[in-house]
Amino acid sequence: MSQEGYDKLVAELHELECVELPKVKEAIAEARDKGDLSENFEYHAAKREQSRLLGRIRFKQRVLEFARVIDTSRLGSDKVGLLSKVEITNQASNARMAYTLVSPHEANMKEGKISIKSPIGQALLGKKVGDVVDVRVPAGIIRLKIESITL
Repeated sequence: MSQEGYDKLVAELHELECVELPKVKEAIAEARDKGDLSENFEYHAAKREQSRLLGRIRFKQRVLEFARVIDTSRLGSDKVGLLSKVEITNQASNARMAYTLVSPHEANMKEGKISIKSPIGQALLGKKVGDVVDVRVPAGIIRLKIESITL
């Protein structure tokens, strides 16, 4: 995982633990003060939200527990790998695209970051500039040519 992705995950976890969870605990306390818990919608809704939040916190903690930050200075740009920025051309439409291959937890299409576990990411791994790869996607098979690789 990149240092940027790791820092973002730590910030999200901090936000959940220090801001969101206390709000939910406060909502539970307020709902509990209203009386009969068996028919108290606010109480049950707050408990569901607490359960959902605790699940997200546990998930993010587990991701951070097993995460390794990649030292980009040790990576080469001769082959496509994790954290490589790859410029590719769709051979059928001549459309050029640029993607950064990241861990599944950092993937974000709006930022041009695709997972190394995605079909395109898996097809590009280990390839070099000038290679043409066929990728099986839900719409069929597309042929992509690697134009450049940077870090």
